[in-house]
Amino acid sequence: MSQIINTVLALFSVIFLGWAIRRLGLFPGSVTSPLNKLVFYIALPILIFQKISQASFGPYFDSALVTGVGVAALAVTLLALFIGRLLGIKGKELGTFIQASIHGNLGYMGLAVAFYFLGERGFTKASILASFMILLQNLISIIALQICSTQRGKALKWLRLAGMLFLNPIILASLAGLLFSMWEMQTPGFVNRTLTILSGMALPLGLLLIGSSLSLSPSWPHLKIIAMAGFLKLLILPVIGIGIYKWLSVSSWDMLPGVILLGAPTATVTYVMAGEMGGAPSLASSIISVTTLFSGLSYLMWLSLLS
Repeated sequence: MSQIINTVLALFSVIFLGWAIRRLGLFPGSVTSPLNKLVFYIALPILIFQKISQASFGPYFDSALVTGVGVAALAVTLLALFIGRLLGIKGKELGTFIQASIHGNLGYMGLAVAFYFLGERGFTKASILASFMILLQNLISIIALQICSTQRGKALKWLRLAGMLFLNPIILASLAGLLFSMWEMQTPGFVNRTLTILSGMALPLGLLLIGSSLSLSPSWPHLKIIAMAGFLKLLILPVIGIGIYKWLSVSSWDMLPGVILLGAPTATVTYVMAGEMGGAPSLASSIISVTTLFSGLSYLMWLSLLS
């Protein structure tokens, strides 16, 4: 139990440090945007590539984990659509509500928890699984926003954004790592040392950036929608995943990579997607902040129950 508490407290200490640094003016917007690109396009993909390429593919790929996250994501998508209609959520807010309920922050949050709690072996399994989840999350998000958006004239823009999302750096890094792993290719010593240095900044800097983007001012008109999205994202999505894993006879410890990724708070990219595809960016921003803050408690619960 102490390992769980120490891991979660350490992660959220770094997140709140990022929030404090931003409020002190040491992390201005002009800095966070380039740093975010540095982590997303360079440091994090390097870390994922390095860990996967140095591992044997067979022991780290688990079809049961892929099945669990896939079924859970599809089930919560339908549930979010049903609940959204029931609550009278319409148009762009409905599309944003659906995508925020299933689209998790895998790169900065889910993989960070997997790395610091499960170690390198668990991180490698989670990285391979994350590549499948990112594809599915993006596909569901694009469909939900496109169907619910009132901006029907932006089909080409949607298609361009969809192409960018399916060329996600995490997916490309995972595929490259898998090729190196399956073909048993080795990087030269100095290259590997360079990758190790660059990858070292990925998770700490990613957590600081999460904190710097937090908003502690709730959107009161959308409070009911925010609370329901958080409930679906942090609780129902992992619960369904756990149910699938139990049905597939996956042990509690072996299902942890999947549950950790399913339990990740809403991804910051949902804000960008909502803005680009006719959604509700302000609603997405509020859901991101609330789910990030409460994910500390939900992670404590899931890690305690399963480990």
